Amino acid sequence: MSSLRRVPGRDPGANKTSNSYEFGPFILDPVQHLLTKEGEPVSLTPKTYDTLLFLVQNSARMISKEELMSALWPDSFVEESNLTQQISMVRKALGETAGEPRYVVTVPARGYRFAVPVKFAAPQPKDRPALELVTSIPPQTKTKEEVESEVSEAAQGVVSDALPAEQRQPLWRRVPLPILLIFVALIGVGGYGLYRKFAGALIGTGDQPRSLAILPFRNLKQDAASDFLGFSLADAVITKLGYVSALTVRPSSAVEKYRNQVIDIPKVGNDLNVDTLLTGNFIREGDDLRITSQLIDVKKQALLWKGSFDLKYEKLLSVQDNVAQQIVKELALSLSPLEAERLQANRASDPIAYEYYLHGVDLYSRNDFPTAIKMLEKSAELDPNHALTWAHLGKAYQASASFQFGGGEQYRKAEAAYAKALALHPQQIESHIFMANLFTDTGRVEQSVPLLREAFAANPNHPELHWELGYAYRFGGMLEQSVSECERARQLDPGVKLNSSAPNGYIYLGRYDKFLNGLPNTNDVAFVSFYRGFGEYYKKNWDAARQHFDRAFELDPSLLQAQVGKALSHGIAGEQTQGLAILRETERKVDTRGVLEAEAIYKMAQAYAVLGDKPSALRMLRRSVDNGFFPYPYLVQDPLLESVRAEPDYQTFVELARTRHDAFKKKFF
Repeated sequence: MSSLRRVPGRDPGANKTSNSYEFGPFILDPVQHLLTKEGEPVSLTPKTYDTLLFLVQNSARMISKEELMSALWPDSFVEESNLTQQISMVRKALGETAGEPRYVVTVPARGYRFAVPVKFAAPQPKDRPALELVTSIPPQTKTKEEVESEVSEAAQGVVSDALPAEQRQPLWRRVPLPILLIFVALIGVGGYGLYRKFAGALIGTGDQPRSLAILPFRNLKQDAASDFLGFSLADAVITKLGYVSALTVRPSSAVEKYRNQVIDIPKVGNDLNVDTLLTGNFIREGDDLRITSQLIDVKKQALLWKGSFDLKYEKLLSVQDNVAQQIVKELALSLSPLEAERLQANRASDPIAYEYYLHGVDLYSRNDFPTAIKMLEKSAELDPNHALTWAHLGKAYQASASFQFGGGEQYRKAEAAYAKALALHPQQIESHIFMANLFTDTGRVEQSVPLLREAFAANPNHPELHWELGYAYRFGGMLEQSVSECERARQLDPGVKLNSSAPNGYIYLGRYDKFLNGLPNTNDVAFVSFYRGFGEYYKKNWDAARQHFDRAFELDPSLLQAQVGKALSHGIAGEQTQGLAILRETERKVDTRGVLEAEAIYKMAQAYAVLGDKPSALRMLRRSVDNGFFPYPYLVQDPLLESVRAEPDYQTFVELARTRHDAFKKKFF
């Protein structure tokens, strides 16, 4: 049965819907705020109930501790032990025994996953005011034809019944059904030089490309074997539309949290800051696949398009191609020759290899890098000519290397994979971004900039390209240009790099308030807490700085920046010995694990300097410059290095940075 309902957002305490969740012998009813087991109520405290509801609503994905704490205590500062206690109470309520987690699985040092399938049982509500599809398919009670009929019916009714009569009919009845997706307006713009010429005017006018989020498709059968398709097929379409210059598409990382979720259209649109949403469902029966989709104008709450199509499972690769071509055809869009070429159908691919590729993309999104690597390596073995396979394989290698605090062999494999991807598809945006990031992080920013500028020919409005270019400019000391690129990225996609920081160029320019005001509004991400403390430290707001540094360390004591912050916190308290002990242990890890993060190493030099260990400060400063971090205008004015400015070695290292900065500036500006 399919029905429409309004879901009031993701605040666990506010999630009171007409939909019940069934798992094992349990039914969780948000309306009654009740958990029952085989019909008998199970006693839960309000906070334990909220914890269970959030886990159930986000089943089949890993939920970080930070996300859980932010959802359960959105306006409060609490210790992680509070979360641990609530998880323990959930397990007790579900009858789990010690050492045998059947429902709630701990992901070590990361978070939790609700590990059992969840079914939806949605009673037919009297009112159907929202834009949300809920479908229940009891196993072995409906034929394939009945299910397909309901899917098609649901797609045709999900929005129109929720809209005023004058908005229900015109567009979709004139659009054929063959395929799915998205409203796009395309304009052809070529070359970084053209972008440089008109970027200022574009920013000044406030003209913005249409913004779109493609949410993971919901698996109506809820079979684990096919679940990977929901996220990975959406990712494929997102990638395909990355060449459309008049459209900014939210990256897969931004929409991953909505996998297998019922969707509150206005809230999701607001959370992702988009004016258009694409939602959809899929159902697989053997070799047959049906996809049903709808495109919604979020601000007007108007249906722009909806449709469904059927294909054989071995034709998965055709989904992204047909989407783009159908949009251009039905909306009579004009493409530049270059855009038209890049939106053409991909070459034929081995179906099994492509399935391995989709598995790898899905596993990477779940932070299972080792298994993602195995899947992508198998895909590349079966079909060595699929460029995106090599790009994502390189990304998985690089993530694995970073997670292991270095890993030179993994970095070398990543670079080789990116090179293979670019050789197969020289215009592929993803490969340019991934390779450029690798070059910057491994001390070769001069090789990063040409790659990124070249990619602007494919799409001058790609947010990740602008952000990555701003990142590279910062390493080279072009600070004004760095913040300009990062702000352009955030103008195109306000969520770009949301969980990292504001453009660091602001703090290097001494604009501390601008830097702090640009940080994400959260106290539950270690990286953000560190940088909030760092900004306050520069402003000499010692108490505030120490509070944020301590919070970062509490959230993730393994994070290099959090360790630097904790050392600075000890320094504020007059505990230099404790602070230096932390820094020396951190440096030992940097040495043994081959850390290459030059900007993070520079932070260690700063901390050593303010804590009074001049030789160590100079040693880490030299390492930072040698590893490719040479923002000369910042180095010569950085107040945190004041204690070492008179040292002879300091002048030597600063001169090295100046020479490389001048060459960088001359070459690229």
